[in-house]
Amino acid sequence: MQGNVILVGKKPIMNYVLACITQLSGAGKEVELKARGRAISRAVDVVEILRNRFITDLKVKSIEIGTETVTAQDGSQVNVSAISIKISR
Repeated sequence: MQGNVILVGKKPIMNYVLACITQLSGAGKEVELKARGRAISRAVDVVEILRNRFITDLKVKSIEIGTETVTAQDGSQVNVSAISIKISR
């Protein structure tokens, strides 16, 4: 499962959609999307685009939300929201 993790960041949404399609069409039947902070909405958009346009039989296996502590550039600790979405065919 470790190889089927896609970290969602600042790239265009279709890059992540293509990465998911590639993973799902290969040997992997399950993909995990992980995102933090402002990228959470982008991860949700990726799953919705996949479900509505490309893979209609896609199933959302689980959604986990939480808070991660990240060290900021000035050295202080900052709490950031995080999400993990597991999808499968």
